[in-house]
Amino acid sequence: MEHTSLNSSRIDRRTFLCLSATAGAGLLYGGWPQLTWAAPQAQISLPSDNAPWIEATIPELQAMMSSGALTSRELTLGYLQRISSLNPLLHAVIQTNPNAVAIAAQLDNERRAGRIRGPLHGVPILVKDNIATNDNMQTTAGSLALLNSQVPSDAPLVSKLRSAGAVILGKANLSEWANFRGFAPFNGWSARGGFTRDPYVLDFDPCGSSSGSAVAAAENLCAAAIGTETDGSVVCPSGNNLIVGLKPTVGLVPQDGIIPIAHSQDTAGPMARTVTDVAILLGVIQSPFGPVAGHSVPSDYTGFLQRGALNGARIGVDQRYFTADFGGEADLVAVVNNVAIPALSSLGATVVPTDTGDSNLYFDAEFTVLLFEFKVQVAQYLAALGHTTMRSLADLIAFDIAHCPQEMKYFGQEIFDMAEATSGDLSDPTYTAARQLCLQLSRAQGIDMALAKDNLDAIIVPSYSFASSPAAVAGYPDISVPIGVTLEGKPVGIWMYSTFLHEPQLLAFAFDLEQKLKPRQTPQFLSSVPPLPPDAGICATLPKTSQSKAGLPHLRRHLGTNKSIPGR
Repeated sequence: MEHTSLNSSRIDRRTFLCLSATAGAGLLYGGWPQLTWAAPQAQISLPSDNAPWIEATIPELQAMMSSGALTSRELTLGYLQRISSLNPLLHAVIQTNPNAVAIAAQLDNERRAGRIRGPLHGVPILVKDNIATNDNMQTTAGSLALLNSQVPSDAPLVSKLRSAGAVILGKANLSEWANFRGFAPFNGWSARGGFTRDPYVLDFDPCGSSSGSAVAAAENLCAAAIGTETDGSVVCPSGNNLIVGLKPTVGLVPQDGIIPIAHSQDTAGPMARTVTDVAILLGVIQSPFGPVAGHSVPSDYTGFLQRGALNGARIGVDQRYFTADFGGEADLVAVVNNVAIPALSSLGATVVPTDTGDSNLYFDAEFTVLLFEFKVQVAQYLAALGHTTMRSLADLIAFDIAHCPQEMKYFGQEIFDMAEATSGDLSDPTYTAARQLCLQLSRAQGIDMALAKDNLDAIIVPSYSFASSPAAVAGYPDISVPIGVTLEGKPVGIWMYSTFLHEPQLLAFAFDLEQKLKPRQTPQFLSSVPPLPPDAGICATLPKTSQSKAGLPHLRRHLGTNKSIPGR
């Protein structure tokens, strides 16, 4: 619970109020207490704030460790110290790995012996708390319902990170159940982790659901992070925290071991301060399956990162998402218009208007697909867990009712109830028709049509808009590229997407733009932490059992940004 008396108009980066020892120690050693502010005692500086590894890219960290100027153990301890100091304010990390320092020391020993596992050797990485790690940490999607459950194994992407030498530093906070439990009026909250705060502007939406992954990368609580996206959950928090985030083509990164929403759209993706680091991570975690199986993909994406990539490119601008009706924020749109588009032109790109279609026409169909798939696939995930009685969506609903004050103080579980009301049959005509409509409108009559009609290489839209949906529904790659901040200090990015397996091209374009703009700025903790939301009053009137209702109502909030959709 946050202590609002400590709110201030600005918190200097180099001095922080002394925090409670129990909060910091509990997090560092793998506990999960309710983090609290202690009474103000003294001002302390962050010893690591000027350390040479702060703001370093993954290649720079490797160079420092190779030269002997830095060890993985020192780096890991530095990040843990920053988490201990900053997390009681930011709530970006749910849990740190109690074995992280020992793992880092072992990797240092391997380096001294001449063994380098891969490009991430000794580099500390945070993973979102819906990604399974078979170690001394929890995997809960932020929910108390899965506390103390046992996953059968590491998620394949975690195994690949470990094989490449990464130190799994901890678990990042998220919007509980990846924003797929109820219609929350905010992003970034979980029962286990509390409210994630945007370190640039403390009362700005950190966006979700990979809120903690974005905030942690932005504030140097880790070298980089892994998030997940069904619709907007990588690109939206990346845009709102001035980092780079890539939502890959569905089928490029394995889904096994990730608490699901819907396999037709789910994917993990890398989130980091630079395009280079995102490219490195993508090469490590990819393992093609499903629609990508059999296609040739690069083993290393860094070779595509060359200046001049945008020279001669044709970039479409989908003006629909620059408007308020489609989530466009006027102050962010102004930065896109005044900074990003001129920069693209100056780099030799031809920028033309385009139209990927009206996403309102498939919002409800997308929601229907996700509801059907979630009921089936969450049960499949739960069936593999040990040390838990949670085996179905109905069990999760009953748990939330039984633990309402902890789980539903601020919002309910309407989405859970809607999913439970589906048939749970993925051959149901309602489901198959919705999925077919989604693919038709987002691909053939959407992104692919716009690319072909206007002879485009990629399409750009402003961050924090409803424009995460076309690429998410199509299963196509989408990258969030930071471009600067508004006059009030809000982070701004562009989202750039293209067609199936065009990650190399998007990374190349993003790198060229990044090198031109050099948009990276460290967070300044502007504004103040907002007061906690009021009690929604759900628990006082809650029935003893779930009241799932038949039918699939219209989607009221955009799945990517969680903002209200006009006219609904």
